[in-house]
Amino acid sequence: MNNFLKYLGVIIVLLGVACLGAYEAYPSNMLLLGSLVLEFVGILTFILINRFVD
Repeated sequence: MNNFLKYLGVIIVLLGVACLGAYEAYPSNMLLLGSLVLEFVGILTFILINRFVD
């Protein structure tokens, strides 16, 4: 379970990147906003979880 928690932030960032990839096919500002939020939350999650989980 700790291995999954350590990589949770990376998974969230990859979902944000997937939203950016979907932007090519379906241009929408909501996809850009969603990818921004997912990447920001993913980076924060990665930093905070790796700081507290051994």
